[in-house]
Amino acid sequence: MKTSKIFMALMLIPTVSFAKSPLFSMKEGDGFKRFSISAGWLHVMPQGKTNPIRVTTPIQEKTRVKVGEVSVDSVKTSIDTSTDEGKKQYAKFESILGVGEFFQLIKNGVLPANLSGESEINGLSQWTAADTGLEPQDVDTLGIMSKYQFTDNWALEMKGGIPPKVDIKGKGKIYSPMRGTAFPSDTSKFFGLGEMPLKKDIFITDLSAQDVVSTARAWTPAFELQYQFGKSGVNKFRPYLGVGVMYAYFNELKTHPAVQADLIASGHMVQNILDNKAGASLDKKTSSANPKIKVKADDAFAPIVTAGFTYDITPSWFAVASVSYAKLSNDISIDVVNQNNGQVLNHATTTIDTDPLLTYMGIGYRY
Repeated sequence: MKTSKIFMALMLIPTVSFAKSPLFSMKEGDGFKRFSISAGWLHVMPQGKTNPIRVTTPIQEKTRVKVGEVSVDSVKTSIDTSTDEGKKQYAKFESILGVGEFFQLIKNGVLPANLSGESEINGLSQWTAADTGLEPQDVDTLGIMSKYQFTDNWALEMKGGIPPKVDIKGKGKIYSPMRGTAFPSDTSKFFGLGEMPLKKDIFITDLSAQDVVSTARAWTPAFELQYQFGKSGVNKFRPYLGVGVMYAYFNELKTHPAVQADLIASGHMVQNILDNKAGASLDKKTSSANPKIKVKADDAFAPIVTAGFTYDITPSWFAVASVSYAKLSNDISIDVVNQNNGQVLNHATTTIDTDPLLTYMGIGYRY
């Protein structure tokens, strides 16, 4: 965990406390106590919107590869029949199938490599999966707030607590928009088959099929400068306002096994194309790769504002409640990596706009 920034911020308090200014004195102030700490229920409610997932692969535009052995059904479902030429070539392909099966050139619904030819593939270098995204869910945890009073009204507060495990839901289905042209082999040309336009949205995974597609441990300390109205020893009820910065770090990221399996399968599809086996890719066969999933969330800083109040039970003990809002966004990346050579086969990124609303209720002690 990248905690150096947090520790540096925490170290500022004791460092400046030895300054000669009364604002940083370790002694009790004029009618008020310098330090306080509270603990209680912290409820986090994300308010942000989802953002579409962007995908890139090492398959460049106009990549021409051998098809190799491929199932007849995969070829049929890949021909673009939305055009007149596509309809024409589809009809020719079906007629050739009859001849090939009669002469035992095509067996068990599989087109052999000497008939399949080559394909030029487009659309897989990069694309955006519309209507997809990731959404963090509400979470509860133990909140711990510590505060240093510069004066009876001005204070610096550090917000923290036990880092909760956050469930992340998925939205939408991801497809890869394969487009291109199939170039028949010389044998297929002999039977009258010409170039075939290709168009197929290949299913990758359904993010909305799982209750939770991913989980993460959230570390979100925040530092605020606060102004509290009223006067110690005079007003039991004292509202306050605060403004500051939140630091967000996520670790222990895990994805649902079903989603992992889908992403690994997509890695095999890419590797088969890289291996000149486009047919094996269409048939979703395993490849020479050894795919592994790597998930990462970037660190982020966010502005945070708070409105709250304290109520004195005794001069030392108090109740506290507050509502905070942080404008927080994190970039998430999911890589399918071939462990054999370290090549990234699929790289997916998205931004999670968490924008959390945090409510806190606790009991505190001044000293």
